[in-house]
Formats: sequence, structure tokens, C-alpha cells
Amino acid sequence: MKKQKKSSPDNGISYTVCGEFFPEVYPAFRSGKWSRGMEDPLTAEMRLFCSCERWAFNRLQEDNSRQELKKQGQGTFGINSRYCDDAILKAKAVIESQKELLKLETEETETKLARAKKKLSWAEKDLDKAVKASDTVRIEKAKRSRYGRRARVKKLTGKLNELQAHQDSGTIPTVVFGGRSLWKRVCKGRATCEEWRQARQNRLYSRGDETKEGNPNIKVRWRNGEFTLSVTISHLSVQKGMDSKGRPVMTRAPKVKGKLWLPEKRRQKVLELLLSGAPYTVEMIKGRDSRYRAHITFPITAPILAINSNRGYLGMDTNPNGVALANVGYTGQPEPWPAGFDVPYPKALHKFAGEFQVTVHPNGFLYLKVPELAYSRSFRRTYLTGVLAKVVVDIAKALGKPIAAENLDFGKDRLDTNKKFNRMASNFPFKKIVEAVTRRAIKESVGVKPVWPAHTSTIGYWKYMRRYGIIIHHAAALVIARRAIGFQERVTKELRQKIQAVREKLAQKANSLPGEGKGMTPKVKRLFNRLDDKISVHNGLTRFKQESFYSVWRDLKQLALSSR
Repeated sequence: MKKQKKSSPDNGISYTVCGEFFPEVYPAFRSGKWSRGMEDPLTAEMRLFCSCERWAFNRLQEDNSRQELKKQGQGTFGINSRYCDDAILKAKAVIESQKELLKLETEETETKLARAKKKLSWAEKDLDKAVKASDTVRIEKAKRSRYGRRARVKKLTGKLNELQAHQDSGTIPTVVFGGRSLWKRVCKGRATCEEWRQARQNRLYSRGDETKEGNPNIKVRWRNGEFTLSVTISHLSVQKGMDSKGRPVMTRAPKVKGKLWLPEKRRQKVLELLLSGAPYTVEMIKGRDSRYRAHITFPITAPILAINSNRGYLGMDTNPNGVALANVGYTGQPEPWPAGFDVPYPKALHKFAGEFQVTVHPNGFLYLKVPELAYSRSFRRTYLTGVLAKVVVDIAKALGKPIAAENLDFGKDRLDTNKKFNRMASNFPFKKIVEAVTRRAIKESVGVKPVWPAHTSTIGYWKYMRRYGIIIHHAAALVIARRAIGFQERVTKELRQKIQAVREKLAQKANSLPGEGKGMTPKVKRLFNRLDDKISVHNGLTRFKQESFYSVWRDLKQLALSSR
């Protein structure tokens, strides 16, 4: 009876576990066409697979079909058809991703060039003013600034022309297998050629297949209370004849077998997925320390988010050193923490006092502060964001509410701006925190709703910070949760009075100036005129049009800065 093929989840959600493989049983060594000296079989199989991937990458750009490459690759590199097909698919994925990145990089370079040209014009104006004033110090400073801006414009123009040439010809920029940074180090003599070769032949990849016991070439098994891994060494298989259709018949390929170590907290989940017969993809990576890491990926079905958003949201405002949370009910108002509520303190953080700080406000606000996030290394920061995400999701699960988070993206904003913002945006682990919270929430069946982040801190500052006696991050979390529920913020009567107070303060400050400088500056007058045009009074409450919503808060922020 023919085995029926199971349907695998196609929702793009997967479960990946990273373990370590300890080879114990190797096939008998024999020199052959594909071996090099005393190279062990597993290393040789990785070398041949990576060579096939690079070869397929070049052939696919010459419009060769997948089936033709599959036949040629088996004869050229000696690996079986499945390994060869996997190498072709990985090469194809690299090409497709490079084409998508080419379009994005072209758009970002155009934006960078426009800003660089604007800054160049500013530098030239500053130089003209300095020349008119005959200020030698300003002239030298402006010349240096203009020189740097011209170099920046020239560099971006050349890069944009190169990217547009690739788009016009349908090609992609040069791809360096093994890493561009390592290649530059080799060219400068800071790395050896042996390190470069090892980086280009250190992977082996095999796709999952439900009809082949989960995976045809790299199999994970559970035997005698432990996990084992067996890797097919296809290049040691030899031809023993031909079948009726003229295809070569090969002998059974030997295997490299050994123990597979997996994290203890992942073993039960992996065992359940193996027993269910789910397909799994395995990628073996040999590190510089000659240790074999195995990345095992199972496609899974997305869990049903059982938590009802009618009870409200847990608003989350992300900051460089932690997150602020607001417990908001369905009415849009903060709710006190339930009786007996206690923040789940992570047991993993116990190295020193103050490593994980919790500040609880009785009105339904709290701040989770991890000071190390602002300056720790990338691996440590990834670990800390995972711990922080677990605490946030556990709080949401205890409250029975989904999480409302900002949908921030600094990727396109950080384009040819000042160094201070670049440093802040690079060190700000916002994306890692949101991704960690989202992954953990899906795993725990907790909903996550991203909202538009514009001016949440400004709205919280003007409307809620003084009302509830909270910090600005708590107020921003409240605004985020209200926006997730669907509330539209409005300019209240108290806020209108604040605007009038700022107006009077600016007028008094301007009238106190001596001579002909009396009166508010044209910039401040334009701000007040814009506010008067946007705000209309209705039923005793000051409201504003939806399209001018965010510009009102921006104008308020500029007025506050002007009144200092």
C-alpha cells in the first residue's frame, strides 16, 4: 500500500532548536575520487556540498534550469541527488534575496543622496556667510565641512549608479561566500587562507521530507533515552550498475553516527515532534573550534490565540534600558494590578544586585529595567531580551490580556543623519525586544498587536503624565494600549489652557526684549496659527481633524522648546 503524504503547515511558522553533534562512528577510510588526503568523510561531504552551492549560484545566473543543474551537479561533485537539489535551492534563495535587497538598497541610497546634497548646500551657505563676515576660523571649519559633504555626495552617487546599473541589466552585486569581512581581512593579511577555505566549506544542509522519516540524509532519532544523529556520506557511494531506464544504481551510502546534545528544556518538544512524524530540516555548521552545531527546524501550526482583547491591553513602551508596561482596561483607563499580583522575577539573573529592577506603580503601571541592555555585547543582549520577553509575556498571561507594542523601524530613518542618532539607533535593541516578545507570545498563545508609534511619548507627556503622577514611559505605554483598543486622542480643555499659557509666556518673553525686537518671532507665530487652524471647538471640548492629529503634537513640542 502506498504511503499517503501528509500535509505540512504552510503558514511560515517554524520551531528551531540548536544542538551539538558529536561524531562517534565513521565509515572505513578509503581514498577515492572526491577525497583529499586524510580528510575525514564528514568534512569532505561539507566541502563538496558548499562547492556545489557556489557552482549552482553561478550557473543559475546563466539561466540554466534546475533539472539540468541537478544532473550535472551529481556528476561534478559526487553527492546524491537530494544534496545536490538542496544546494541548488540554497543558491537560488541567495539570488532571490539579493534581488530584493538590491531594490531596497537603491531606494535607501537615493534618500541618503538627497539628504547629503541638502547638507552640502547648507555647508556651502555657511561658507559664504563666513567669507562675507571675514571670519577665518569659521571659514576653515566651513571648508572642512564642505569637503566632507562633497566626498559623501560623490561616494553615494557612484554607489547609486552602480546599483541602478545592476537593476537595468537584471544582475545582482557580487556575493562573497564565506563573508565579505573575512575576505577583507585575508586581503590585508589579518587572516590566513586556511581560515578562508574553512569558512567556505563548513556547512551541510538537508531539507525535510515527510515520506523519508522526516529527513532523507540527516536523521534525528531517539534511542535508549538519548538523541542520536546520522549523516549520509553520499560521495562514498559507488555505482554498481544501471537500471531499466538507464539511470545509475548506487550502493548504499555509509553514515557518520554520533550523539546529539540538545538543551534540556527543548528535548520534550523535539521528542513530541519526532513522534508525530513531522518533517524537519537540518543544517550542520562546523565552527572554527571544529565543533559541529546542528540547527533543526520543524514546521509547526500557529497556536490559537485564546486571550480575548475585550478585557483591554497590556501596553508596552520599549526603551534602550527596558520596557514600561501599562495595564489598560477596555474603557481605555488604567486598571490597578489584581490582588496578590507579583512580577515573575527571572531566576536566571542573580549575578549582582540591580541586574533586573522592577518599579511597580499601584495604578497599573510598572517599569522593567535591565541596565545592561544599554551597553552589553550582542550575545549578552540577546539573552537579556529573551529573559525580558519571558517576564512581559508571563505578566500578560497572568492578566489575561494581549500585548500592544509599537511598530517602530529605525532602518529607514537612520539615513545620513547625525552621529549621535546613529549611535543611539544602533545600540537601541528595539527590534530584538519586540521580536523576542512576539515569539514568546505566540508560543504562549498570547496576542500581540502592533500599533502606529507616532508621538506616543508626546501625547502621554501632555495628557497623562501629570494626571496619573507617572513617568513619561508609563504614559507612552498607556497611549499605545489606548491606540490598540481603537481610541482616538483629543485635545482636552486642560491642554487648551496649557497652550494658552505657553502663548502668554512667549509673548511676555518677546515683549521684554529691548529695541526693535519686540513681538514673537515669525516661526512661533506660524506655530500658533497652525494650531488655531487645526483645532475646532465642539460641545465644550477641543477636538481636531484626524489628518492633522500628529502634527498638533509636533507643534506642541516645538512650542515647549521655544518657551525655554
